[in-house]
Amino acid sequence: MYKIAVMGDQDSIYGFAALGLEPFSITDPREAGRKLRELAEGGYAVIYITEALAAGMEPEIDRYAEAGLPAIILIPGASGNTGRGMMAVKKSVEQAVGSDIIFNGQ
Repeated sequence: MYKIAVMGDQDSIYGFAALGLEPFSITDPREAGRKLRELAEGGYAVIYITEALAAGMEPEIDRYAEAGLPAIILIPGASGNTGRGMMAVKKSVEQAVGSDIIFNGQ
């Protein structure tokens, strides 16, 4: 059975344990990169990472961009939303559908 993890600062991730996700409180991007590799090789199918933490570990995240598993999903943290997670979702939709289907009303 696959597992789901969430990585980021404690304030951003503490509530995810109540949902059955395995939280990993990490703020150092190097440590997070090592943890990401460990989780990817350890049977985790989905890994949520706060946008703030992901900003410092882009090469590690990019390593798994084309892989089937794990799915790496960026989420806003307690410090706010940078928009990077939404852009990643938009890019994935564009690749899957073949065009931009998100209409911004213009």
